[in-house]
Amino acid sequence: MRQILQNLKSGATELAELPCPAVRPGHVLIRTRASLVSAGTERMLVEFSEAGLIGKARRQPEKVRQVLDKIRADGLLPTLEAVFARLDEPMPLGYCNAGVVLDVGAGVDDLRPGDRVASNGPHAEVVCVPRNLCARVPEGVSDEAAAFTVAGSIALQAVRLAAPAVGEHVAVLGLGLVGLLAVQILRANGCRVMGTDFVPERRALAERFGAQTVDLAAEADPVEAAMAATAGRGMDAVLIAAATDSDAPVRQAAKMSRQRGRVVLVGVAGLKLNRADFYEKELSFQVSCSYGPGRYDPAYEQGGRDYPYGFVRWTERRNMEAVLALMAEGRLDAEALVSERMPFAEAAESYRRLAGGRAIGTVFTYGESEPDRATAVAVTPGRGLARQGQGPGHAGGVAVVGAIGAGQFARYVQFPLLKRAGARRLRVADLDPVAARHAAGKFGFETAGTDYRELLADEAVNAVFVTVPHHLHAPIAAEALAAGKCVHVEKPLAIDLDGVRRVREALAGAAGWVTAGFNRRFSPHARRMRELLAARTGPLSMTMTVNAGAIPPDHWIQNPAVGGGRIIGEGCHFVDTLRFLAGACIERVRAAAVSGSPDGVDEDKTALVLDFADGSLGVINYFASGHKAYPKERLEAFCDGKVLALNNFRQLRGHGWRRFRRMVLRRQDKGHRGAVEAFLRAVASGGPAPIPYDEVEEVTLATFAAVRSMREGGRTVPLEELRAELEAAGH
Repeated sequence: MRQILQNLKSGATELAELPCPAVRPGHVLIRTRASLVSAGTERMLVEFSEAGLIGKARRQPEKVRQVLDKIRADGLLPTLEAVFARLDEPMPLGYCNAGVVLDVGAGVDDLRPGDRVASNGPHAEVVCVPRNLCARVPEGVSDEAAAFTVAGSIALQAVRLAAPAVGEHVAVLGLGLVGLLAVQILRANGCRVMGTDFVPERRALAERFGAQTVDLAAEADPVEAAMAATAGRGMDAVLIAAATDSDAPVRQAAKMSRQRGRVVLVGVAGLKLNRADFYEKELSFQVSCSYGPGRYDPAYEQGGRDYPYGFVRWTERRNMEAVLALMAEGRLDAEALVSERMPFAEAAESYRRLAGGRAIGTVFTYGESEPDRATAVAVTPGRGLARQGQGPGHAGGVAVVGAIGAGQFARYVQFPLLKRAGARRLRVADLDPVAARHAAGKFGFETAGTDYRELLADEAVNAVFVTVPHHLHAPIAAEALAAGKCVHVEKPLAIDLDGVRRVREALAGAAGWVTAGFNRRFSPHARRMRELLAARTGPLSMTMTVNAGAIPPDHWIQNPAVGGGRIIGEGCHFVDTLRFLAGACIERVRAAAVSGSPDGVDEDKTALVLDFADGSLGVINYFASGHKAYPKERLEAFCDGKVLALNNFRQLRGHGWRRFRRMVLRRQDKGHRGAVEAFLRAVASGGPAPIPYDEVEEVTLATFAAVRSMREGGRTVPLEELRAELEAAGH
């Protein structure tokens, strides 16, 4: 299938050939019939991508501050690599889509194939959209009109925030797409509307919809016009729907408002407010957030959790349904806003005309022919065939890689290392067709797909990297083992005992094996520490301090059911590092977290204590409440009157060692390269897993024990307790 993509680095707009998305739980698969170009939003994206680096920096000063913080923490070169990698990623364009349902995922019971729906899907022949982001199109509403639904919802949400009453005077500053939709909604609400704009065609449409207009190009004073229209009393409400860096719309809105008037910003404008303008009139000012309640809430949008009807009457989905109802009743004329119609095959050309254009609504039409629904597409030609008949355990074989998941970590870390290692990259699969196709093209995978089961069914693939959200690690790793593959699953192995059990069962009798992405044990510094500590005569005392950095409470990793929480999801790295250095089994774990964190999350500010079988002791201070300027990771090991101190995996210093003083690398090395290369060597040679499975499971259970301990008042939790529960569940 085809989709429009914008490259933020080069500025190129491309009609790309992508694998068709596969339907997933809680989602709807839609064949597009019409999609609307939101000229304002999409023009800004195109202009941003066409600007040089300096221009991009000027447009996003907050991103510049983030880059400077990263330089201080990680160094210049890694930061530049991350910035350029981010800019090189294609961005889907469009969010106003109408089409026909092809399939529905599990949990969607109110739509069926053949239903017509409007959604926030991008410009693509087939889109997969969460159920709460699409609405059924009523009879009598055309596909073209339905494509205006999301833009109409943006306008409707702004109108709701303005809370207009019948007969009130409302000004709309800016008569672009959203402004003209707002004019119609206000008129349907019984309001008297005044609109302002520079473009005569837009003012003519507003007048056609019943609004009085002000010609800004003629330097007419909108404040005077507002006062004249209201007998000097001022506007009851003002919607700012302009797209400008100027502060003029906000100043005008304040000056034309009545005492205690309402001002709502739905567009983009400068926000240097004059306090006197707002103070003296006691004006209210509010920014409208897109389609309405639920926007940017992962639980609502991706999780499908609706807000109670009695408490949140108008969610973004209900706003979409209300807009479609206005269209069906003839009170919202979307088709009047169509400036041009263009076949989707010519879509890329239309973006070259966006800059400086006066189009209100450009609609892409998709025709009646069925789109290609293949869930895999060939991207790069193969460089030699894998040896047939040689599975992962056959000495002298080759590692033929299939990657499941093409998220940021895979694209920024794993895939460049696979390319550098010269491994044959046969398949990459991701639910996001854009991510899969981009990763394949950039890193040399021969095929991009959206169905990972096709990858597992490919007998040529014997080395599988699993880099997906944490709750899917164990299930997909188990499937890959059942398919006879060697599996590298990114940390953690699992987020609960049931996941560990599934991997255990799949591993029994499997042709392949599984290892986890505990990369720090493969770092040059950790290896050198292990060598130095091998000759110790007494137990180790180890302290690892992790300046983890804050992650918002609503981030998926903080969700125990998806990310497992930060101790299980990320703390496992540091548990494994201490396990590697000790070279002895972890027997008991106890942990304590702070209480009463301002962000509501205590678990990511935790101290863990590990007791090892040889008497060694490990302490992990995992704190998300530190400052970015402080090193992220600091490790100290004490034994036999000596100390090793590792700072941020760049500098290792020895104190008391006769033949070792320090080891300094120019760049931070957390062992990612060593971990990937060790995995590939093991697959190619038919050798064992780079990390024995018993250690991977032990580290995983230790993180479970830590969470259990902190939730039970710091009780010491023996790992045998968890192993016994695993055995009981297995029987």
